[in-house]
Order: sequence, then C-alpha cells, then structure tokens
Amino acid sequence: MDLPGTARSVLADGVVHLDPAPAVFAAMLEGWARQQRVRFLRDETIKRRLDLLRRLHRFSELYPWQWNVGEVEAFFDHLRSGSRPIAASTARGYQTDLRMFLDYLVDARYGWTELCSEKFAEVPRQLLHPENSVVHAAEFEGRPGRRPLSYDEVQELFDAADGRVEQIRARGRKGALAAQRGAAMLKTIYAFGLRRREAWGLDVVDFRRNPKVREFGQFGGVFVRWGKSSRGGPPKRRTVLLVPEMDWVVPVLEQWVAELRPMFSPGKHPAVWITERRGRLSYRKIDQLFAVVRDEAGLDPELDLHCLRHSYVTHLIEFGYPEKFVQDQVGHSYASTTALYSGVSDEYRNRLLTSALRSRTSDLWESTP
Repeated sequence: MDLPGTARSVLADGVVHLDPAPAVFAAMLEGWARQQRVRFLRDETIKRRLDLLRRLHRFSELYPWQWNVGEVEAFFDHLRSGSRPIAASTARGYQTDLRMFLDYLVDARYGWTELCSEKFAEVPRQLLHPENSVVHAAEFEGRPGRRPLSYDEVQELFDAADGRVEQIRARGRKGALAAQRGAAMLKTIYAFGLRRREAWGLDVVDFRRNPKVREFGQFGGVFVRWGKSSRGGPPKRRTVLLVPEMDWVVPVLEQWVAELRPMFSPGKHPAVWITERRGRLSYRKIDQLFAVVRDEAGLDPELDLHCLRHSYVTHLIEFGYPEKFVQDQVGHSYASTTALYSGVSDEYRNRLLTSALRSRTSDLWESTP
C-alpha cells in the first residue's frame, strides 16, 4: 500500500501537463500536507510550513529539485536583513521545517526523486546541515524585551484598561462594553496565567468551584481545555486553581458573567469572551487589545500579551509557592521551562538574602560557647 503523500497518490495518472514544473511543485506540497495531516498536526502548522516553501520558491524562482545550498543560504540571509529581521529562534524553526520537507522529498518511499529524475533530469537533495544551520546555543532565545511585568506595571496596565472604559463613556461613544470585556479578559489572563489560545477557548462552564475555598464561589478555578499540544497530539488539559493573592478577580468575573456578558446577547454560545456577532474574539483582536492598553499605560512596546503569563509565574514564586505547584498551574511538562518564565525582582532576591543572613547570624550565636 502507498504511504500518504506519495508522488503517484497526488499526481493523476495519464495527465500530461503543458508546464509540468508548477504541477509537480503543487503536488509535492499537497503530498507533504497529507503526510502531516495523518500525523494529526494542526492545520495552522501545516499552512505555515507550506507558506514558507512558497516564499522560498518565489525568492529563488526555482523549484525544489533545482534548489541548491547557495539559494537556501541567500534566502535566510535575506530574512535576517531588512527593516524586520527574523530572530535566531524563528530562523531555526524555518530551517527545521525546510529540512523536514527535503527529508520527505529524498525519501525513496515517496517516489519524488524518481519522478523528478524522469521529468527534469534533476532530483531534490538535503541542503541543510549543521554547518549552515542555526545552532541552539542558549535555553532562552526570546526577545530581550519580553519579560515579566512588575507589580506596579501590572497595576498600570489594569488602570489603563479601566481608564479606557471611562474615557469612552465620557465621550459618549460606542465601545464601552467592549472595553469592559477587554479589561476583564486581561485581568483573567494574568490571574490564572493563561496563554492566548487558552483564554480564547474559555467557556462559561469552564469556571470551577473549589470546595476548599468556598468564598471564591464559581471562580475557584478554571478548567483549561485548549492547552498547548505537542507532537501532533490533542490540546492538553489542566485545572488552574485561583490563588488567594489573585482573589480580586472574583468580583471582576462575577460582574462580567452575570451583568455584562448578557448584554452581548450571546444566546446559547458558550464562550466567555463573546463578540457582538456571537463569536469568539480572534487571536489578532486579543493581541491588539493588549497593545492598545499597553501603549496607553506607557509601558515598553516590547512587552506582549504572553508577558502576563511570565508575570504570573514570577509572582507566584515571589509569593512563596513551591516550584512544582507553579509548574502544574501553568501546565509545563518540565520545571526548566517554568524557570525560564520567571524573573524575580531585586526586592525579592534581597529579601531572600536578608533572611539567609539573619539565619546565618542566628546559627553563629547559637554555636558560640
């Protein structure tokens, strides 16, 4: 039986193309997409990878069986120059995607080398090797500007979000309700340490009571159903408990669910963050909301929505919660990942240092005869 994505499974037998090169290239992309779909990779992942291959084709004006090392290196040199150069981590991801595509083409089981040899007298080759690929030299390769927010910065952000509501009302303009939705959403993302997709996918029924903390009512925890998946698996699930230091979010959510959300006339739609058209807020809208509020608060433009999750991890550690608890709260498989998210303040480290010095002094006094 043919494997999914073989040349003869995507190219119709007996069809003669006037210009075979574009047809074969399109078939290669479709074949690789099929091979990835049967591995249950996400559609957006597959689309992103195919878009990269089309970009390389447009840049080089060559097809995969014509690509050479020089063209590939020139393409990545182009991506790292200009007004918006890509980061090293992005380049490494692109190179990984391209390397996997070329591995697929040169695998004899899929028949592409034989087909290209017959039609074009050229065959695709693996062009990416350690010598011309980005090296993973550091655990953290994110932008230096991405960092946890301080307590004051979090408060400034939330004050700006609430201020937008008052400004819109004072001007007698539409949008006050949407601004209230945005303020409640940003506070919820921080209070539970959520990723963007996790916040996007929240339904009202995902809020949980914690029988150990009855005073939190309906909002003692959140059941996350859209956690980050891995290796083509389904989204991971977890329950995030509301910690006492974040109990200020309870009245925010009570007002949103009971009073404000019904004003959008959601009907039977389950989403927490409902739109005027009875749908979920798009990822782009969520990012835009954070950017607008961040700029109005006068915060560093390098900060993005994910920094609220970094802030949550950092602040839980500073509150004194065990690392394993924090790791489970945010859904990290490895403690090292949680450690990369944290950026404890100088004030916290000085408190630890002072405590250690006091403990040492006490021990010295006790050991003195």
